[in-house]
Amino acid sequence: MDLARSIGERLPQSLRRLFRSDRASQLGTRRRYDLGKQGERSAALFLRKSGYKILFRNFRSKRGGEIDLVCRDIRENTLVFVEVKTRKTDAFGRPHDAVTHAQRERIIRGAKEWLRMLDDPRVSYRFDIVEVVMDVPPQITLLRNAFEMRDDIYY
Repeated sequence: MDLARSIGERLPQSLRRLFRSDRASQLGTRRRYDLGKQGERSAALFLRKSGYKILFRNFRSKRGGEIDLVCRDIRENTLVFVEVKTRKTDAFGRPHDAVTHAQRERIIRGAKEWLRMLDDPRVSYRFDIVEVVMDVPPQITLLRNAFEMRDDIYY
């Protein structure tokens, strides 16, 4: 028996949490990861039914950019970079409120990398956010043109 465990067993319940292993935090991280993946699957299905074609999931660029879903809005012939935000409940605000400035910058870096690969400045594109609240049934909301990339930035 390791020292932390033997000390932890003799401490009151309120102090035992100081000595517990990282197992609980790993479990919490795994649950959030699973919730996020479930939300991305639900969002992809919703987008397909809404006239989008999924081109790529979880795009990661060498320059630090990341995009949950890269899609084509077939009706508008527009490339769409989608951020998916999933929550169990909206009790603490809408999921899109959790998209920080730093996350937007990461998404934009990923979008620039994707646009560089296309090498066609005429490509029409936009940034959408899909909110997924995992009620029964899940509530899915699409926020079109949720944010923009400055026009003066050459990709």
